[in-house]
Amino acid sequence: MSSTNGLSFLDATFRAIYPQDAAFRQQAEERLEQLTMPHWALGDIMDLAVDLAGMTRSLAPPVARKKVVVMVGDHGVVAEGVSHYPAEVTVQMVYNFVRGGAGINALARCAGAEVCVVDVGAYDDFSDLVHSGAVIAKKIGRGTANIAQGPAMSRTHAVMAVEAGIEIASSLAATTDVFATGEMGIGNTTPSTAIAAAFTGRSVAELTGRGTGIDDMRLQRKIEVIERALAVNKPDAKDGLDVLAKVGGFEIGAIAGLIVGAAAQRKPVLIDGLIATAGAMIAVSLEPFVRDFLVCAHRSAEPGHGALLENLRHKPLLDLNLRLGEGTGAALAMPLLDAAVAVLTEVATFAEAGVSGAA
Repeated sequence: MSSTNGLSFLDATFRAIYPQDAAFRQQAEERLEQLTMPHWALGDIMDLAVDLAGMTRSLAPPVARKKVVVMVGDHGVVAEGVSHYPAEVTVQMVYNFVRGGAGINALARCAGAEVCVVDVGAYDDFSDLVHSGAVIAKKIGRGTANIAQGPAMSRTHAVMAVEAGIEIASSLAATTDVFATGEMGIGNTTPSTAIAAAFTGRSVAELTGRGTGIDDMRLQRKIEVIERALAVNKPDAKDGLDVLAKVGGFEIGAIAGLIVGAAAQRKPVLIDGLIATAGAMIAVSLEPFVRDFLVCAHRSAEPGHGALLENLRHKPLLDLNLRLGEGTGAALAMPLLDAAVAVLTEVATFAEAGVSGAA
């Protein structure tokens, strides 16, 4: 899909993205202000209802058909000992997703959502799963290079990763009302924290968390690896593709593309944890209007996640001390979208109910 400079497809998608519709936001606000309850008594849920109306240009925003898109990619930086688990767990977890036995499968079932698995950068090809249709193949490469020694990928591959996410959003848009970002890739909190440091300017020590549950010694090692990656690669925070290419991951780029593609289709996107929010940061850096279509599901236990949310100026819906990833936090927040639409469409106004308003 790329042209010689890799930007024409992206530019065409960016041109399809507009801010939320102000007229529908106003109409939603006016209705919500007249509901049979004290003014704005349901707080953030009512704010969410206004956002959904603005995103979808509807006073009955469609949110029934939900998909968690799990982007899969491996990371060369695992060789530096930054994770509690070996790289082969990425492949093993993909088979677990397909069998329906992972955390995201259980929580997606609770939310009535479908899980869609996409390989953009795993070491394995998943030939059997691709052949059966259980995994979508959009592979850019077999894992990234070690960011502690040089760039994660070429700029061309960074563009291809974003384009892959856009293509997935476009292909699923006709059957999807709400997208949710999921990911799987052992070691991916390390590049995500590097992305957070590049965009926020905060110290790596302040931003780095324990990821898969590493001990103090490995945490210090992880901090040193991220600091080295930033020093070696010098990512330019004014250029999202540069940050992605130098210290990112294939699945992070694909998440950014999924968000961009969903925004172009005026579809809300539920953003999960640190890795997904790093992808959202890349997406917003490429096209700022994308921010209008983000619904930040939760604040995770990873310190870099909170810093990215502040940078995006988004308030998370939940704060449950989560650190699993996979899209689990996004799945947990899905019922809140249903609730917001129910409040907007089902609660009577004072006039409709014949109830006296405030004096």
